[in-house]
Amino acid sequence: MEEKTNIIKDLTIEEREEIFVDIARTLEDTAREALVEGNMQFAVLSNNMAEAIRVNADELARDDPENAERVLLEATAMISQFEAVHPYRMVSMAVH
Repeated sequence: MEEKTNIIKDLTIEEREEIFVDIARTLEDTAREALVEGNMQFAVLSNNMAEAIRVNADELARDDPENAERVLLEATAMISQFEAVHPYRMVSMAVH
């Protein structure tokens, strides 16, 4: 993920937008896992960030690349924080 933030200024608008959509999807997946594990606060925060990024992906990709990079760094920090606390990802979220 770090290499993506270093080259964001060199990407086209479409490629930047695709990165933001991917980050939003990853945040949504992380929120779902946190919800299943009972971490409601993190799930809500991650889901809200994902929704904000998804809604504003076009503007983030077109406007100032430095602000876009800042948003991308915040999102990756959020994902990294979850992965540090939960190093073993869930295989299934099925509830029996």
